[in-house]
Amino acid sequence: MNTIKSRDRAQKNCFKQAKAALLLSEKSDGSTVFMGDSITQGWLQDSLSLFKNKDYINKGIGGQTTQQMKHRFMQDVVQLEPEVVVILAGINDIAQNSGYISIPDIAHNIEEMTAMAKNNDIKVVICSVLPSNYFPWRPQIAPADKVVALNALLKEIAVNNEATYLDYYSVMVDDKKGMKDAYTTDGVHCTIQGYRIMELLIENCFKTLF
Repeated sequence: MNTIKSRDRAQKNCFKQAKAALLLSEKSDGSTVFMGDSITQGWLQDSLSLFKNKDYINKGIGGQTTQQMKHRFMQDVVQLEPEVVVILAGINDIAQNSGYISIPDIAHNIEEMTAMAKNNDIKVVICSVLPSNYFPWRPQIAPADKVVALNALLKEIAVNNEATYLDYYSVMVDDKKGMKDAYTTDGVHCTIQGYRIMELLIENCFKTLF
């Protein structure tokens, strides 16, 4: 076991080597931080346009749960002083990557990240969890209804905290509460076409914020 990583459960050191050089350059008027897991991290592809915008900062770490994101939120979001944070999180909690956690507790972690941002004058976009009815790495878990329940709570949190709710789910879901085949590689992660749909939705969302 890697003892350093075992202590650093939130993987807060993932960006540490580059942070000293990037911190000043990442701070800019109108910047947006994307906080998330492998779905956010996987957006960094040459054929996709979103992160070619220098004001969009990708802080996705594969496999992470909301508790881990919450632990690094101050370092990876607040200290960069962005205008907006986009939070896409929760699917790995449902997959029990860090053990069992209830749907309300997942939502509470996202609400706490929202509060940290709002307390520092950062606008918040809370994204729906993407549809999924199967986890390749946790086939014993049936996620579909859990995703629906979590999204209902996230929408409520957005309303109660004057945040923006971005609904990817309704556009990307199929008739079995999974992601449409064209949008996913494995039932959880996105194809290029899936990311392009998400890019359209996020850019439309930003038109209401800026």
